[in-house]
Amino acid sequence: MKAIVQQAYGEFEDVLRLCDIDVPTPKRNEVLVRVEAASVHADVWHVVKGEPRAVRLFGAGLFGPKSAVPGTDLAGTVTQVGAAVTRFAVGDEVFGESHKGLQWTNGGAFAEFAAVPESALSHKPASVSFEAAAAVPTSGFIALTNLDFERYGAEHRMIVNGAAGGVGSLVVQIGKARGMHVTAVDRAETFELLRALGADCQIDYQQQDFTQGSARYDVIYDVASTLTLDNYQRALAPQGKYVRVGHEHYGQRGSKTWGSLPEFFKFVALSAFRKDLPSMGFSLPPKHEIMTQLAALLEAGLVTPHIGRRFPLQQAAQALRELEQGRVIGKIMLCPQMT
Repeated sequence: MKAIVQQAYGEFEDVLRLCDIDVPTPKRNEVLVRVEAASVHADVWHVVKGEPRAVRLFGAGLFGPKSAVPGTDLAGTVTQVGAAVTRFAVGDEVFGESHKGLQWTNGGAFAEFAAVPESALSHKPASVSFEAAAAVPTSGFIALTNLDFERYGAEHRMIVNGAAGGVGSLVVQIGKARGMHVTAVDRAETFELLRALGADCQIDYQQQDFTQGSARYDVIYDVASTLTLDNYQRALAPQGKYVRVGHEHYGQRGSKTWGSLPEFFKFVALSAFRKDLPSMGFSLPPKHEIMTQLAALLEAGLVTPHIGRRFPLQQAAQALRELEQGRVIGKIMLCPQMT
């Protein structure tokens, strides 16, 4: 089969090659998926670059990638099932992440076929395209696990800082699905997309600092991670929550070794003492439960990912470069069956 193979960390054009390799054999608890679409997102960028260097300690591989084929988010059709698999059968259309552990490791999605644990997958709704389904796993997992959206409704106001990206665009739509009033903060050229996603108001961060205004929000969802403890409080309503994702802006922020991890651990520690921070920890729900929630949102039309650009498998390096440079509005997809 054709696959993108990574032998070292570094610049995309230097370390990624299109190769012919063996089709993987699924283990007892895995299914073999014919990959129709795979998402290009920030966690893939981290592992291909090997930055921050701490990712190498968290499963990616200390001196080089342990697993050769990048990619984690996929959608496709089951072509073979392991002996212990109970939730899927040959012919099922599925989507999800290609491994059940940490994101900072190659998951094999940038290939024509991938062997995937059944516990990381959900059935793809028939009404949803492969590309739309593959666009949501990691972004949706981040969106849903950082805030309990069930607590919010029409009486609540949310502002999303970095609203047009993969996570932010889903947060906007999930907030609107709950009936919330949603303000979206991003570049002016994203406003058309943000209006289409349902955002009630749009703010150009290059022209306006929303923390200096008079509006107060029940939730500040800081996907861009540009706010500080001091300035977000100016815009937070009493009993409000501040959610910080930890975006490193593709190596432009944080150290080369640790990235945003020190900031993340600071907020984890503070969440035990501050009511304006949601409880943060290291225990997360099973991935297939989150994928099931995302499947329901997709099927109901409450979440519709915007696909910004599609690339064939052999252009994986170019796709990652487009992601890094931020030129594409919407999700960037690799389509392994595309010629």
